[in-house]
Amino acid sequence: MDRTNARNPYLSKANLRTLLEVGMVSTKLGLTSFGGPIAHLVYFQNEYIKKRKWMDERAYAELVALCQFLPGPSSSQVGMGIGIIRAGITGGAIAWLGFTLPSVIALLLFALLLQGFDIGNAGWVHGLKIVAVSIVAQGVYGMGKTLTPDRNRASIAIGTMVLTLLLPAALSQVMLIVFAALIGILLYRHKEAPAASELVIPVNKGVAAGCLILFLGLLAGLPLLNRLTDNPWLAIADSFYRSGALVFGGGHVVLPLLEKEVVPAGWISKQDFLAGYGAAQAVPGPLFTFATYLGAMIRGVWGAVLATIAIFLPAFLLIVGALPFWNRIRGSANMRGALTGVNAAVVGILLAALYNPIWTSAILSTEDFVLAVVLFGMLVFWKLPPWLIVIAGIVGGSLISYIQ
Repeated sequence: MDRTNARNPYLSKANLRTLLEVGMVSTKLGLTSFGGPIAHLVYFQNEYIKKRKWMDERAYAELVALCQFLPGPSSSQVGMGIGIIRAGITGGAIAWLGFTLPSVIALLLFALLLQGFDIGNAGWVHGLKIVAVSIVAQGVYGMGKTLTPDRNRASIAIGTMVLTLLLPAALSQVMLIVFAALIGILLYRHKEAPAASELVIPVNKGVAAGCLILFLGLLAGLPLLNRLTDNPWLAIADSFYRSGALVFGGGHVVLPLLEKEVVPAGWISKQDFLAGYGAAQAVPGPLFTFATYLGAMIRGVWGAVLATIAIFLPAFLLIVGALPFWNRIRGSANMRGALTGVNAAVVGILLAALYNPIWTSAILSTEDFVLAVVLFGMLVFWKLPPWLIVIAGIVGGSLISYIQ
């Protein structure tokens, strides 16, 4: 990796070229990476690892493992991590911005359109809700096969689903994640851990520790400030920061957390919430940019900016804070066991979200169910791209609205 010496103008120019390269490549991925978090990791591997050789395959796999364990959008954190390893903290921020900005712009425009024309009850919007059913069902299907291949992990997933639906508080989901991690340690701590390769991380450990302290400080401090001031902007920052800080498993799993934050508060209706989630499937990049849409619906353009920064900030603080210490802890059998349990719990949380609020709000008739199954088949068995599923859902929803 390039080492930058501020007193050497040639090396400074080399560092600027590296940052520019990170920005260009991440923006390309932000414009073309359809398909959700798992697909994003494949795009990253092809572009960053196979094509550009920014790190080896084993180091990339270890980075993915770390981001799966940390709360937040796992694919975005992997992109941030690659940017940090390539060009320091600034490189991580640029990698995030390039990957995120295209979908932010698209969802902001969609939110403004939805507000300006009052189209929340349109048939094509209902079609987007049905698209959300098929997309999340695909996520459950794919993650279930990978993350719950045996009876123990399937039991963790089912138990998590049951308790998530019966105890629908945001705090209960966090407790279930912790409990699943403890079960994973007990059941899988003796699983053999392969030798870990060394990662070179250009982040000072003092800076890393400061980021972790800031992460915890904001997580504890924002709710207190919100109660003391009753400021609507602070309320948005608090809700979206907590959602980004307490979700494991990526974009689909943040759905129940966000729904509990914004719908009961009266910030947005459930139908507009699900319409936006369906629209988020049509754009490339991270699903966490769903927060952009929600922020825009709540407080316009500046609400979108605040919600987007607030939901991604925990992920950035955590990856900067964790990377310098990862070499020491990533070979631990206990850590791998905990990750195994958490991954199984994520499947259960996603399954609960599939039922409520997605299924209960979108599948209202036999025709809705038929369309959802067809879209699911197009995704899973016909392997059609998500943007085409969105178009099919819009057309199907419009037809259902017309014949009913």
